[in-house]
Amino acid sequence: MTLHEREENAILHTYKRLPVEIVRGEGMYLYDTNGNAYLDFLGGVAVNALGYGHQGLLNAITEQARKYVHVSNYFVQQPQVELAEKLKSITGYSRVFFCNSGTEASEGALKLARKWGNTNGRSEIVTMQDSFHGRTMGSLSMMTNADYREGFGPFLEGCVNIQFNNVEALNAIVSTKTAAVFLECIQGEGGIHELTLEFANRLTALKQQFGFLLIADEVQSGIGRTGKFLACEHYKLRPDIVTLAKPLGGGLPLGAILVSDELKDLLKPGNHGTTFGGNPVACAAGTVVLNEVVDNGLMVSARETGSYFVQQLTLMKASMPDLIKEVRGKGLMIGAELTFEGKSVVDAMLERKILINCTHKNVLRFLPPLIVGRTHVDDVCGTLKQVLETSHVVAEVSH
Repeated sequence: MTLHEREENAILHTYKRLPVEIVRGEGMYLYDTNGNAYLDFLGGVAVNALGYGHQGLLNAITEQARKYVHVSNYFVQQPQVELAEKLKSITGYSRVFFCNSGTEASEGALKLARKWGNTNGRSEIVTMQDSFHGRTMGSLSMMTNADYREGFGPFLEGCVNIQFNNVEALNAIVSTKTAAVFLECIQGEGGIHELTLEFANRLTALKQQFGFLLIADEVQSGIGRTGKFLACEHYKLRPDIVTLAKPLGGGLPLGAILVSDELKDLLKPGNHGTTFGGNPVACAAGTVVLNEVVDNGLMVSARETGSYFVQQLTLMKASMPDLIKEVRGKGLMIGAELTFEGKSVVDAMLERKILINCTHKNVLRFLPPLIVGRTHVDDVCGTLKQVLETSHVVAEVSH
């Protein structure tokens, strides 16, 4: 049997696998069993910020693994402390909690909001339509997409949802009952939609008026991807709680929750915990990621290369407005909204050995490693233009 056939018989069918068997990666490229090289503009879904085979990352992982892989959170561990100190230094937040993933970070943030709310007579969590915070029950309770929620209810009480960027809806929903507003400043799964400055400014004013917590989900947008360490910095927001994951562990499972000084003592021993969170090997890798992103210029590169990428896509849009409706995003978190469903484009790009994906049905999403260069962008844009000009894509639009 082929590997795909064996997978079909052994693993729950919760993923639509690509018809490719990857055996190794190097830099910006993944290689299959036939030696074909695929230019990767998906980046493990925003995880592989340093690309593949980064020597510093491999050295840190190997060195820590030789010492110990796991000892549990009953022990103080140097890799955890060093990574937490680095995160504090970069962001100015007061404390860090390490977990395993973005959805675990969402769960922890939700528990923080509930604990704070219970001590202040508040219970409501305000969330945004088309947001994505993970797949646990708490995360699903804060989301609206039926594809993720259908069949899994009932959900947590007290989670109320409003239209993203709708100032009137925000004015109408927040009150003295509001414990927290939970949002992505750039919606990833939701189609790379950005927070408007009007909404951000009103959110800040209402926070000052009502005193609720602000929670920013930076799982996909954080750690330099948008050209700033946190996407919320673009919108002059200072959340009380920030969730991180995806690139933090350099490809190993690692998430984090950053909290303000006001919340640093909210959780007591036994209130929250994790067996594997803050794994020392993942934390050692995380320190390398932060060094490369912040100290060695990848965040600046993401901003500059991302700006060039948006320019090229915008030029493409101008030449084929019947196919590309809008280009949006910041840094290397970019979406190109098509006037038709994008699966055929993703498939055609894969045939040409370029990896992208489509979210929200018609938004091509580009999340390349932060090591990407302009020549890679030119390759992707040139190929995408050819694909969009092909007869089967044009025929699909005409129908």
